Amino acid sequence: MEQSASPARTVILTVDDDPGVSRAVARDLRRRYGELYRIVRAESGESALAALRELKLRGAPVAVIVADYRMPEMDGIQFLEQALDIHPGARRVLLTAYADTDAAIDAINVVDLDHYLLKPWEPPEEKLYSVLDDLLLAWRASGHRPVTVTRVVGHRWSARSSAVREFLARNQVPHRWYSSEDPEGRRLLSAAGQEGLRLPLVIVPDGTTLVEPVDQELTDRARRQEAS
Repeated sequence: MEQSASPARTVILTVDDDPGVSRAVARDLRRRYGELYRIVRAESGESALAALRELKLRGAPVAVIVADYRMPEMDGIQFLEQALDIHPGARRVLLTAYADTDAAIDAINVVDLDHYLLKPWEPPEEKLYSVLDDLLLAWRASGHRPVTVTRVVGHRWSARSSAVREFLARNQVPHRWYSSEDPEGRRLLSAAGQEGLRLPLVIVPDGTTLVEPVDQELTDRARRQEAS
């Protein structure tokens, strides 16, 4: 998996099990969008899902996901179904060969597919960029923004969850609260590999997770954040 350095930039993610195709897609995306977007490249559905979970924890929004249809172990539709659970606001594009167009059409209903592209997509100026330009415009209009504050996931009436929120407020640590019963709270728990049995979960801006943290852990983390 190949990623650029800045965690706060909005992401375009591409996944294809063929290394040559994967590099070609990433190259064309960087050429057009690299100045404004972080391009993340993966070569399997599992590694792409791992990247999406990490991006979720870091608060980095994902604008577009471009997935190949024919991949071993997990095809593009199966991957997009799971990606939808992690980043429901991302626009979804399926790369497919002509022989697989029926599957791509079916995917429009299965994973709320935004578009499918036939391979090869050359020249990208005609077949790739026009599609992504429209999808990125629609995504920006939906108002998604990076999350740059600490996030707390907990039970609504939990005394410890309330204590953590009070601690953060008292120490002037910007934070956002999510109930473990709400959809976004459940998505954050899933991205962190937690089932919600040990709460609260605190996610700091760099993506580090603290499970049931005591005050000293929060103090140490706040000091580290101030020093960085």
